[in-house]
Amino acid sequence: MRILIKNGMVVRSTGRKKADVLIKDGKIKRIAPEIDAKADRVIDAAGCYIFAGFIDTHTHFDLDLGVTVTADNFETGTKAAVVGGTTTVLDFATQDHGMTMHDALELWHKKAEKSSSNYGFHMAVSEWNDARKAEVDDMFKAGVSSFKMYMVYDAMKVNDGQIYDAQKFIGERGGVIGVHCENYDVLQARIAEEKAKGHMDPTAHPVTRPQAVEAEGVARLMRIAELSGYPAWVVHLSTADGLEEVRAARKRGVEVYAETCPQYITLDVKRYADPDGAKFVMSPPLREAKDRAAILDGMKKKDIDFIGTDHCSFTMAQKALGKDDFSKIPNGGAGVQNRAELVYTYAVKTGAITLEQMALLMSERAARLFGMFPEKGALRVGSDADIVIFDPDDKHTILWKTNLHACDNSPYEGMEVLGRTRDVVLNGELVVENGTLVKPYCGKYVFRKPSERYRK
Repeated sequence: MRILIKNGMVVRSTGRKKADVLIKDGKIKRIAPEIDAKADRVIDAAGCYIFAGFIDTHTHFDLDLGVTVTADNFETGTKAAVVGGTTTVLDFATQDHGMTMHDALELWHKKAEKSSSNYGFHMAVSEWNDARKAEVDDMFKAGVSSFKMYMVYDAMKVNDGQIYDAQKFIGERGGVIGVHCENYDVLQARIAEEKAKGHMDPTAHPVTRPQAVEAEGVARLMRIAELSGYPAWVVHLSTADGLEEVRAARKRGVEVYAETCPQYITLDVKRYADPDGAKFVMSPPLREAKDRAAILDGMKKKDIDFIGTDHCSFTMAQKALGKDDFSKIPNGGAGVQNRAELVYTYAVKTGAITLEQMALLMSERAARLFGMFPEKGALRVGSDADIVIFDPDDKHTILWKTNLHACDNSPYEGMEVLGRTRDVVLNGELVVENGTLVKPYCGKYVFRKPSERYRK
């Protein structure tokens, strides 16, 4: 299959230029100002930007929380992802207590069989002991080179000594560990305090998880990484104070990678008082204006490395499990389809970041850290033909009914955005045309190498 993309503006982290792109046999064969070649399909990208396919570093599809399961599985979630321009998702294969990493990986491969975007896995670890350590080399052999640990949640929490040991053990093999950073004991105490006051509605959620709860966890992870000598990856960073802890650690020579999400540059903590405030319950919670400004500043100054979504969707009926107790509301929201248009509207069009920085945040740096570069995250000859054609002039309103995710709500409902993914080439095939998924189920597993660790 030969595809020729004509007349578009190629956007890379290093600059932009008007160029044509020739694709053959799933690879980029040529990029030049004017290409005259035979093709099975010619796509006119006049007036559009051409990006390397976007990479979502943080999704939760088909996640079983015990009391409920996420509304989206891989079939629905990856359809939404690819229509939004995400050509690769990195989901979390979760090793629950009593389960091996091998079992978790096998289970998640089965879950992902009907994927419409490419996919890879971080291994989320609930136990760290000799048995789990013995599996790590096999994970690398299976193409899993990144892991996750939690400072929170009874079912997943590990202690600081285990994080320290895992950073060393996995780091010396070329892997990285992402950590959900919050002080669990303090937030649990604050939950109890709010309940004792009779404060049971969604407005209690951000009160129990204020800035300091995240910042303390980030600061602790920074010191653990300083002692281990290996990198720290902070997932879904949401606060100004947490970002300052990252910056301070880097000044001390600590190797830190920071991820954020669109909700932390677009949504306000006041939304918890809305009649449907339960749909905004996610962890970390929505923040104040100063936090949004700080995260945007971190993106501009390249202190933020990449943008995931933390897509973890639930229907309003599922959210109603906590109608009388905010702590029982399943945490998470839908966002995998809307990431690019939100970043473009709220970061690029506001002047906070450039188009080149959007390319860096949405694909290149994720590909580098997670062992996929230059096959993924790059517009260069020889790279995989995962390409997004983005129309910057398309103005529309986000509505859950027109999104492809499987839940009946969106935290971004009713927001006007500028820019939309028009066409997507995945593995050399046109799978999204004029905003419509025309060829589903073309996703492939991405076998990942050890981390590039570009901040080392």
